[in-house]
Amino acid sequence: MPKFMVQARYTASGSKGLLEKGGSARKAAVHEAVEQVGGTVECVYFAFGSDDFYSILELPDNASAAALSLAVTASGALTTKAVVLLTPEEIDEAVAKSVAFRPPGA
Repeated sequence: MPKFMVQARYTASGSKGLLEKGGSARKAAVHEAVEQVGGTVECVYFAFGSDDFYSILELPDNASAAALSLAVTASGALTTKAVVLLTPEEIDEAVAKSVAFRPPGA
């Protein structure tokens, strides 16, 4: 199953909700939402810096990732960014493929 790293930032309303319910409640909400699209949660972390939240998710496909992202973003409590994660074996497959590319101006 494809893995995704999700980075999120809380909006003001999202931060208020986090203050009210705490981190464990948010983790449970993530598990619940991910399971609804047939996925699993590998880990959930809160952070300082440009992003407030990181998670690694296994999701069945891109459509499931998009459905989850749309639901979360539509809530207005978070903005998200998803990064597709590749295994070393997938990179081995990629380097085995031959691609001819002509850069701009060539």
